[in-house]
Amino acid sequence: MCGVYGVWGVREAAHVAHLGLYALQHRGQESSGIVSIDGAGDTHVHRSMGLVQEIFTPEVLNRLPGEIAIGHTRYSTAGVSAIAEAQPCIVNYHAGPLSLAHNGNLTNARRLRDDLVRTGSIFQSTSDSEVIVHLIARSEARQPEDQILDALERVEGAYSLVMTLGRSLYAIRDPAGFRPLVLGKLGDGYVVGSETCSMDIVGAQLIRELQPGEWIKISDNGLEELPPLPPRPVKRCVFELIYFSRPDSVVFGESVDRARRDLGRRLAVEHPAPGADCVFSVPDSANAMALGYAEESGIQLEYGLIRNHYVGRTFISPGQRARTEKARIKFNPVRGIVDGKSVVVVDDSLVRGTTSHSLIRMIRHAGAREIHLRIASPPITGPCYYGINTPTREELIAANCSVEEIRAHLEVETLAYLSLEGTHAAISGTGSGFCDACFSGNYPTEVPEDARAEEMDIPLGVK
Repeated sequence: MCGVYGVWGVREAAHVAHLGLYALQHRGQESSGIVSIDGAGDTHVHRSMGLVQEIFTPEVLNRLPGEIAIGHTRYSTAGVSAIAEAQPCIVNYHAGPLSLAHNGNLTNARRLRDDLVRTGSIFQSTSDSEVIVHLIARSEARQPEDQILDALERVEGAYSLVMTLGRSLYAIRDPAGFRPLVLGKLGDGYVVGSETCSMDIVGAQLIRELQPGEWIKISDNGLEELPPLPPRPVKRCVFELIYFSRPDSVVFGESVDRARRDLGRRLAVEHPAPGADCVFSVPDSANAMALGYAEESGIQLEYGLIRNHYVGRTFISPGQRARTEKARIKFNPVRGIVDGKSVVVVDDSLVRGTTSHSLIRMIRHAGAREIHLRIASPPITGPCYYGINTPTREELIAANCSVEEIRAHLEVETLAYLSLEGTHAAISGTGSGFCDACFSGNYPTEVPEDARAEEMDIPLGVK
């Protein structure tokens, strides 16, 4: 999962993009970059490893002039963590400089890359985003929009794209609509971003969320709606509402906070914990879920865990060692709340079990008499090929252990997951058409052998 951002027709566009990326930092904490375009059409770029606030100092931003900019904050779904993978991608294209920022994963990238290499393409990274750039450059179509369309008709999987070509800005969402992308108005210009919270931070007026398959062009001629991509069944990622998106965002037309509260309420109905003294969340993404659980169950809501906010999100940290180390320093229980108590701990998901195992030990050490762990989503039993870092089944605890085995491993009195039916019921306000393949195994696209082979190799899709 990554954050993408675009600005057109706004003074000091790179400064605006910087703020937008700041709001999208939760979507990727490994590297970040901004490409700006000045009045002469020249491009300026800065990319680096690290957090947005560390990378984009005032001095750096002053070296990125122009009224057009795109930005990217990266979460590596697999493979290499290196500056060569940082986005936006930028190439010298015959129609002018082309830059691209991508959120998602292409399931047929390995095959396309092999074909391109055999015919002379030279790649600078392992990213499947670069595959899109090469497909555009190799297209035999005459017009830039036709070349982009030609490239996108060849790729499969998830992509929300922000691109520049010359002084034109493009925003494109794949036909299945896996990942969100929103459009806003800022003064006489426009902004596009992965979530609505990135509109709020710059004071932009939200126009709408781009629909699946929609793509727009913003240029000196204004905002143009280009012909949509060929339609496909809509499959929005349910994990955007469960974990990835910020609670103050509106994603897929629905308040993320509202959806998470309803997930918590459903969880309380399906799996009550009678006799428990208090309920608290694993902060921060489960906060609203714990609130919903408390409201429905009548159990007192407490702040039983304190999160160190100077530690990033463990789920999206690259590498198991980094996740383990962050889990140890990320949380601390409030002894006065948990000591001698029967507690309900609500978490949004249970992926590898790394964080949860360390967390339960800390809560037990703080004196909890009983621990009832409640997960506000179903067991994750399958890899995601569309942009989430669950590349192998071997990493997924629920794919290899029963609920009872997981309970025993975590050393809790009870463990319960929200059902798949309950999950869909909680988010029903957002309509139908969700991808729940990581829970159900029902993948919305064909998962080719080359994608499965990536589980044993360095995969593409490093974003």
